[in-house]
Amino acid sequence: MSHGRFLQRRIWGALALAALAMAAGPLRAQDGQRPPLGTPWNARVLYVVDGDSLWVRPEGGGFRARLRLEGIDAPEICQDQGPESRAALQALALGRRVRVTVRTYDRYGRAIASVVRLDGEVDLAGRMVASGQAWNETFRWHQGLYPQEQEAARKARLGLFAARDPEPPADFRRRQGSCARPAR
Repeated sequence: MSHGRFLQRRIWGALALAALAMAAGPLRAQDGQRPPLGTPWNARVLYVVDGDSLWVRPEGGGFRARLRLEGIDAPEICQDQGPESRAALQALALGRRVRVTVRTYDRYGRAIASVVRLDGEVDLAGRMVASGQAWNETFRWHQGLYPQEQEAARKARLGLFAARDPEPPADFRRRQGSCARPAR
């Protein structure tokens, strides 16, 4: 085969792959289709990203999904207490069976979900706040889902509340940016 013919085949092959990628749509935080909204389903926790995000695979098989725990905000992985927060969620969830109920999707395509560990019916987000490893997420006049858990953790000076003046992740991101990006 001539060199010109070889290059032509390579170009056509690359174009075909590009067409397939475009047909598949933009990359999302899921391997495949978005998990259904509002319908509980069981999964196994595959990986813990940080104190409020994890990857699961549905029990019946199918595509992995990245979930963000509903109602909390954990320290960024590069922030003080970030690695400890991640380790706490790993201890609670990694490899465990969970019940997932997706409530909505964020602007990054991640499913925002209630995630309950099946053994013991442990609400992962509530436990993270109660142990001082995450903040109860509030918005304007909405007090959030876990105000009592946060107040108890603060009074007991648990986890991140052991620090004199812990910095909420939203403030850290505004000041520092994402851990994935260099500081400005």
